[in-house]
Amino acid sequence: GAKFVHVVYRFARFVMIEDMKTLSVGTGICFAEAVMWRPEDMYIAKARHRVAYNKLLQILQREDFVFQEYREKAR
Repeated sequence: GAKFVHVVYRFARFVMIEDMKTLSVGTGICFAEAVMWRPEDMYIAKARHRVAYNKLLQILQREDFVFQEYREKAR
């Protein structure tokens, strides 16, 4: 359900941030500042977040549909 999708989204975000931390080591980029940076236009930031969240939801729904179809054909 929606709670599961939210948990998966949060986990994916956490993994992405950790990956970015490891990739930015030694590059002179202060990662903490980049993560905590707030955009000037919060409306655009929220819209981008919503688009990414909806895209993830669509992908998970499509994957679930494929699994259900596979299970039905396997019977």
